[in-house]
Amino acid sequence: MRAEWCEWARRLAAPIFDALDKRELKLRMPVESTATHSRAPVAHLEALGRLLGGLAPWLELGPDDSPEGQLRGQMAEAARRAIDAATDPESPDVMNFSQYEQPLVDAAFLAQATFRAPTELWEKLEPRVRANLVARLKETRRVPFPETGNWQLFAAFVELALARGGEQRDDSRFLPALENFKTWYLGDGAYGDGPEHRWDYYNSFVIHPMLLGILDEAAQESDAHRQFQKEALVAARRYAVVQERMVAPDGSFPVIGRSIVYRCGALQALADIALRRELPDSIPPAAARTALTRAIRRTLGAPGTFDEQGWLQLGLAGHQRSLAEFYICTGSLYLCSVALLPLGLPAKDAFWSDPHAPTTWERIWGGEDAPADGALYGIPPRLPEDV
Repeated sequence: MRAEWCEWARRLAAPIFDALDKRELKLRMPVESTATHSRAPVAHLEALGRLLGGLAPWLELGPDDSPEGQLRGQMAEAARRAIDAATDPESPDVMNFSQYEQPLVDAAFLAQATFRAPTELWEKLEPRVRANLVARLKETRRVPFPETGNWQLFAAFVELALARGGEQRDDSRFLPALENFKTWYLGDGAYGDGPEHRWDYYNSFVIHPMLLGILDEAAQESDAHRQFQKEALVAARRYAVVQERMVAPDGSFPVIGRSIVYRCGALQALADIALRRELPDSIPPAAARTALTRAIRRTLGAPGTFDEQGWLQLGLAGHQRSLAEFYICTGSLYLCSVALLPLGLPAKDAFWSDPHAPTTWERIWGGEDAPADGALYGIPPRLPEDV
């Protein structure tokens, strides 16, 4: 099963890495969209940032002599060359980090990737490439962000990357995310995307994984941040429970809310908690593996998912253009890669090595007398006594 996941990673990356290796991404990549205006100015950073956001933990395992380790090493080298092509001002594929609002989003996904793979995608970058990356990320400061919603997390993650790169952190772009998401917690593991609740997967696409990633770096700065980190992890673990229970035996899950064409990326929160080895006792690692594998197969394996050249096409279970909002294009779709986050766990980890385990859905609907589910009470979420 792990080999199958590695093949999905390779298949997603191949057209992007090959094109950037030749500095021909802007020439080759299709930009399919339902928008009335071209999404080409923002599509290429979308594709690279989102792809690397999902593949980074796997690349961080580094090369070894196994077939997987050799592939991983080759892809890590290709990823570093891709970052070079995307950030070199002399490259024909240098990407847009400041024109329009969208680049802030995908600069953040790229920044997140460098924190998920600090050795392979940061320390191993040539000094010239690292400097170019910092310069391009700094350009996103020209992009304003709304006072509400997940965009505040994007600005904060970019500021973390800039600070690591030697720039002075702009706390006016960093602190709002931490201050506001404390107040936007709605209960039972869910945050509002701003002050209001929305039935979509943005708690998984962005909020839980980015909030935890920011707090990984910022928790040591104050007692308040450390406390928020504990609360955010408890909330994310509860959200992972909900996500595991939502995956049907055929790999489908509820088609709810916007951006559903990010496919199995809707389950990033579950994948991230599995990667962190923070799954609650009610979810055996092998059950999470079962749920994620089925969702990956159901969405990426559907006929029409890829075009003849290997690029993703709009849709959830195949090619379904009408499911895509105006702000979505080919590059956006590569957020599906975040379902592959547990590839960052070594092959000997229980997530991969434990024998097959059924999902909670299967156990209960199969007649097993399983324990009842329970809500997570309190705002902020009530912490277990051992936290």
